[in-house]
Amino acid sequence: MRSSYRFVGDVMNDRIVVLRLGHRIHRDERITTHVCLTARAFGADGVVITGDHDRSILESVRDVVNNWGGPFWVEYVSSWKRVVHEYKDRGYLIVHLTMYGINLPDVISEVREGFKRSGGMLVVLGGAKVPGELYRLADYNLAVTNQPHSEVSALAVFLDHLFEGREFNREFTGGRLKIIPSPHGKHVIEEKKG
Repeated sequence: MRSSYRFVGDVMNDRIVVLRLGHRIHRDERITTHVCLTARAFGADGVVITGDHDRSILESVRDVVNNWGGPFWVEYVSSWKRVVHEYKDRGYLIVHLTMYGINLPDVISEVREGFKRSGGMLVVLGGAKVPGELYRLADYNLAVTNQPHSEVSALAVFLDHLFEGREFNREFTGGRLKIIPSPHGKHVIEEKKG
């Protein structure tokens, strides 16, 4: 049975996918959007969102990709468990970012090596209530400090450590806007298409 979202070998060669658990309409719109933007900017290939189906977030992120380039995708799936099992079955390393896990510096080398040997990585970010079963399904329950903070900051720090800063050199293609780095002011050019 073909899934409604993308896997390695299906449309793209996705190596890192972020799973955002338990999105709540009206309450989590901004944080879930920022999870998607951070995933894209810091090197993930796509995001799967579970919880409430929120078409506006999907459209917002797709607009960012159209304007600023990709490749990057975002999808909604109702069952987080199905997503985790399907990625696990495809050989993905399952990394759950939680403040209750092992601290990032203590295992990042091991995670990086596991990622190189695996089919890819599913990075799971919790919401209000993380099911206890997820802690058992994850290959790593990993903490970006053992203190409360944001899923967005945890994802950014984790991806930066995973890629060792190489995400800053990532090229985004197909967008209509591009920033030219400048020490003063804003310099944005519009790419001519076709």
